[in-house]
Amino acid sequence: MKKRRRRDAETGRQGEAENGRVRFAFPASPCLPVPASVLLMARKSILVVDDEKSQREILEMILSGEGYDVTTASSGEAAMKFAKEHRFDLVLTDLKMTGMDGIELLQHLLGLDSAIIVILLTAHGTIDSAKEALRRGAFDYLQKPYDKEALLGTINRALDKLNAIDTEIVSASPNMENVKKMIFKVARSSSTVLIRGESGTGKELIARAIHNQSPRSTEMFQAVNCAAINENLLESELFGHERGSFTGAHAEKKGLFEVADRGTLFLDEIAELDVAMQAKLLRALQEHKIRRVGGTHETSVDVRVVAATNRDLRAMVADGRFRDDLYYRINVLSIDVPPLRERREDIPVLIDYFLKKHTRNTSRLVRGLDAETRKLMLDYSWPGNVRQLESAIERAILLCEGEFITVEDLPLEVRQEASPAAQGAFKLPPEGISFEDVERDLIMQAMEQTDYNITKSAKLLGLTFRTLQYRLEKFGIKKPEGKAAP
Repeated sequence: MKKRRRRDAETGRQGEAENGRVRFAFPASPCLPVPASVLLMARKSILVVDDEKSQREILEMILSGEGYDVTTASSGEAAMKFAKEHRFDLVLTDLKMTGMDGIELLQHLLGLDSAIIVILLTAHGTIDSAKEALRRGAFDYLQKPYDKEALLGTINRALDKLNAIDTEIVSASPNMENVKKMIFKVARSSSTVLIRGESGTGKELIARAIHNQSPRSTEMFQAVNCAAINENLLESELFGHERGSFTGAHAEKKGLFEVADRGTLFLDEIAELDVAMQAKLLRALQEHKIRRVGGTHETSVDVRVVAATNRDLRAMVADGRFRDDLYYRINVLSIDVPPLRERREDIPVLIDYFLKKHTRNTSRLVRGLDAETRKLMLDYSWPGNVRQLESAIERAILLCEGEFITVEDLPLEVRQEASPAAQGAFKLPPEGISFEDVERDLIMQAMEQTDYNITKSAKLLGLTFRTLQYRLEKFGIKKPEGKAAP
């Protein structure tokens, strides 16, 4: 990358610039070893914002000496100009500045990048304002005068939490890096979170990451699949029941809201709740109180709820199938998880991860995939997302008879994509296509071929029953009137 020399307008000091970002060069001492933490740390970029030149210089010297990539700005306006041109891992800003103050800058930064980490520097007289900044999304604040250890400790704590997410979610794509930053961002609060994404994309893993990065991480994480439990039993599962409240209730039972008190409750497939249960859940979220089935008194609970769905809740609200007040209550913060086909950079790292995971507990000496199999798996569309990929790897390890997995060890739906007929079935025209039209056409073909049997059609398309059901609703595909049920 070509570098050019440039001076900071405020300090007049020279530094090296890459694409407009100044890196001030400080002479390294030949007598002092480089700290191990710096050697192990991928260079993190920090934007320092302060209208006092001396403060900027001190902070920039300290942080550069620790191995950070530092950019300085003398005002909130200048900081926003930098932030629009470059992505920073962390912003360290003074609270009181001429012009745009620290809270205004915080709001603008979050509007630009909702996952950015912001730490404020504040004098004693502005502590209340700093606490308000925390409520608005700042990570933390430091009261002046602060010492070097407190400064670096707060920065390291912020970046360590961000880095810890990398150990839980395997990815290499920009899309998932954005998801990780959102996890870090939403974990700080106790507000409800809605995770949206297709089946198999890892929504529960993301919910657990939110819990693990939150102040509630030492308390319980409880998960329930709302579609997997009979609606008559779901109320008892969530809110508990008293002894004798229904046939079979031989003893009192705590519900998951009580079990997860001070922790996190993950409600997967929340779109499957019936309207009556939606109303009871809404009340629990609003009042922070629950009543057991058959009970007469209410119990206060402090639970952070994270919900997930693979369906379009806004469309369900419009159709009257999901309460709008509950939708807005659970959608305070949201994370959209992209399907695997939209983050193909993750496929090779996931393949290697699952190979290590599933060969660890087997006596088979499987060393990897042969070249043809790897290429096929990298090119496959993976309609079942990460869950389907892991299942394919686990199956292949069990069937593999040599050191390397071959195409024959893969599931049929993956192998079919390697056949000459599949490879030559469609060529993209120069003028392009409408992907939704192609998807709808394939679904129609499958439904007609199976006489509108959703289970058989889902198998033909390599989809789960729920995923196909969602797409049928999305495209408005229904069984023709007068056609007998298969």
